[in-house]
Amino acid sequence: MPGYAQRERQAIADLFLTVGPDAPTLCEGWTARDLAAHLVMRERRPDAAAGIMLGALRGHSERVRRALAATSYPKLVAMVRAAPWWSPVSNPVTDGAVNTLEFFIHHEDVRRAQPEWVPRELPHDHQEALWRRAQGTAKLALRRVRAAVQVQAPGYGELTAGAGGDPVRLVGAPGELALFLSGRQRAARVQVDGPPAVAGFLRTAKLGL
Repeated sequence: MPGYAQRERQAIADLFLTVGPDAPTLCEGWTARDLAAHLVMRERRPDAAAGIMLGALRGHSERVRRALAATSYPKLVAMVRAAPWWSPVSNPVTDGAVNTLEFFIHHEDVRRAQPEWVPRELPHDHQEALWRRAQGTAKLALRRVRAAVQVQAPGYGELTAGAGGDPVRLVGAPGELALFLSGRQRAARVQVDGPPAVAGFLRTAKLGL
């Protein structure tokens, strides 16, 4: 049976074709075509993918992504659907660890930008897989937040992150927490409890890696 990364890959490819290239996404300023080009660049152009994390290479990364976005949309989606075996981030060894969260989040980027979207009911083991990976995301995303942030996924686990200070609590399903911690706070169904100033900051801060 395909792993969750592969299932989300196929699901987002199907959704790309359903909504079309000009559909909005939660990624500010990006259409479905733009997001598909990002996914292809990340897997097939490691020289450009480095710009996702390294500011000095961001210009090169964006030029490559724009060039890929000019590819015919069906071909672009086909490249999303079938990652090359040699990809540093999508080969059989790294795929589950690297892409389980990545493709879930980007699938939701497309789903939740459409009218009348509804949350998916994910199986328990899928949520468990997301929680295992979201814990590292939480530590990184919240490391500079001046608060003691308790991240709780009822039925899955909890952790404390942040730089220390006033206590604040984030409560939600693992998938919702993953979206919140990756900067999709407005679309994530996460309960935020704590002093109003800290809670308000967390709801609007530029989180993510």
